[in-house]
Amino acid sequence: MSDMFEIKAIEMIARYLETAVFEPTNAEARNGMAVAQYIAGMAFSNVGLGVVHGMAHPLGAIFDVPHGVANALLLPVIMEFNAPAALAKYVDIAKAMNVYKDGMSQEEAAKAAVEAVKALSVKVGIPQHLSELGIKEEDLPRLAASAIADVCTPGNPREVTEEIILELYKKAF
Repeated sequence: MSDMFEIKAIEMIARYLETAVFEPTNAEARNGMAVAQYIAGMAFSNVGLGVVHGMAHPLGAIFDVPHGVANALLLPVIMEFNAPAALAKYVDIAKAMNVYKDGMSQEEAAKAAVEAVKALSVKVGIPQHLSELGIKEEDLPRLAASAIADVCTPGNPREVTEEIILELYKKAF
């Protein structure tokens, strides 16, 4: 059931986010995003979260980065990292975001899904690098130490260590 909720939320976000951002009085888009976040919450309340949230939490706690911005900035990096552990799900994500093409391999679909998430992030004005948020390279080890201890991190589909998290932050830097 959680997979069903996740895919529905992704479909709705792909459909409504850009409009909700650029037409804030568009009631259909705002409602679509409200329902999407509710459905996403139903999904993760059953299965938990992963390292993207574990890495976003210290960005908010230490540097006051809004949680949604932190997650959106980190998500393509983490999706790329996690893809080998969940290729079939990435095919579903590519389909939900309307970037899947017949005959794509799972790896190609995963790449298309990551690129679609990144493109949507760019379209709605999410910073693309931690450095744009005032984070300094010397801050990354402290962030990694906090992220590995975060309650969300163990729910990641692919095992991480503090060193791997540090490398992921560096990719996002």
